[in-house]
Amino acid sequence: MLMVCSLLIWLENTVMSTALETLADPVRGLDAGPAALQWATGAYTLAFATLMFTAGALGDRFGHRTVLMAGLVVFAGSSVWAAYAGDPGQLVAARAAMGVGSALIMPANLALLMWTFTGPARSTAIAVSSTSAGVGMAAGPVLAGVLLEHFWWGSVFLVNVPVVVLALTGVALLVPNFRSPVARSLDPAGMLLSTSGLAALAYGLIRAGQVTDWNRADVWAPILLGLLLLAVFVRVEARIKSPSFDPRLLAQRAFGGGNLALGLLLFAVAAITFFNAFYLQGARGYSPMEAGLASLPTALGAVLGAPLGARLARRRPLRLVAVPALTVAALAMGAGGLYGLRTPLAGIEVLLLVQGLSVGMVIGPVTAALISTLPLERAGAGSAVTNTVRQTGSVIGVAVGGTILSLVYRRAMEPSLDGLPAPVREQARVSAEQARHLAATTHRPALGRAADDAFIHALHVGAAWIMLITLAGAAVLLFALRPAPETPAADDAPAGSEEALPEAPGVRRV
Repeated sequence: MLMVCSLLIWLENTVMSTALETLADPVRGLDAGPAALQWATGAYTLAFATLMFTAGALGDRFGHRTVLMAGLVVFAGSSVWAAYAGDPGQLVAARAAMGVGSALIMPANLALLMWTFTGPARSTAIAVSSTSAGVGMAAGPVLAGVLLEHFWWGSVFLVNVPVVVLALTGVALLVPNFRSPVARSLDPAGMLLSTSGLAALAYGLIRAGQVTDWNRADVWAPILLGLLLLAVFVRVEARIKSPSFDPRLLAQRAFGGGNLALGLLLFAVAAITFFNAFYLQGARGYSPMEAGLASLPTALGAVLGAPLGARLARRRPLRLVAVPALTVAALAMGAGGLYGLRTPLAGIEVLLLVQGLSVGMVIGPVTAALISTLPLERAGAGSAVTNTVRQTGSVIGVAVGGTILSLVYRRAMEPSLDGLPAPVREQARVSAEQARHLAATTHRPALGRAADDAFIHALHVGAAWIMLITLAGAAVLLFALRPAPETPAADDAPAGSEEALPEAPGVRRV
């Protein structure tokens, strides 16, 4: 039952990307513009990222099964809300509520596994549960494609309800209500500062893609406010004796640098996934089912890459495994700059497989190594930091990636709009989806071709930026995982210090 709960979250992480093109359609969807789609994707991840550590504290206080069941109920209710949303604003709000449900589910799910199993059985249970990520990544796009092929867009959210009913029944009957003997602080100040800071920063970044003048207060003011709130958040958490999010851990070279590298990688993955969703269904004209099937190599690569990376890390220093893999991931993402309207699908599939394989080889082994650098009593705090940094990378990746797409598309499209009526120009500037729909309804095939060309140009520019950001992550990881200086006292260095990277199961000293 716990694996079903985890599967639910991973399915939700992947089905949305397949539904983006449909949601943008004025007839079949909600006529959602780029900013609304960025928020529909980012609101879920934003709530998920900023509430996870608070949800863990709630589980310690009220019982992890209680919190897990509450999360399932919230997830089901918000899924119904999303399915019947009447406009993009309602969808964004429903997706944020779904993120709240996921944030309640995830920490409780892991805590119950830790409490239920001991010894070797615990490692086996966590490993089996972790396979739900691969299953969700593989099944999500295909499931969304099947549903969108035969039903309306809301079906990709409504399908969550029967799964939640099954999970709730099993959890209620089979899972004990463990709770920690020591209740943690709920940290309302940290929750408020982190949520509002990330929301303001994301709003400013998304707003930058909607306007032509970045000197406007509604662009720079939210960005500055977001950065200020996040700085205050870090300062407040650093002064708390037992913070839910401990920024002091990031001061350690291996842990801090490794998490920064993972954050940059998740930034790139979120951005390139956002781009590919519109490329396959919009520019290439694939159906949701075809696009879902075309995305399978990425999931397959990630499923194969995680155990392969762990196996290699047992035989070689992690640095020699993760840094080359992250570099290959960067090049595979940058190869999106070669995509065109007639690029052979077989070549795209190979690139997606390589991308998924290399990403899988990085995330699992590096995450395990980072947590292993900490003493056992700080593993929970380290896990909260790692998960928050990764989800934050995804939020900012969608915001920045979508903004790059909007800005470059609009500038590339401008010359093709000369001489057209003002209403046509304004609608065609919004997005390639709007321009294609307008071209079909007003019988302007040249407008549709111009929109495709402008989108492909924006994809090329975006892919180049994503590649550079991922390469920066590889450089950071190369620095973070460099061997510690050989000193006589190195073996006596305390676990979790910068001078020692302890041997962990399946991870060699780097």
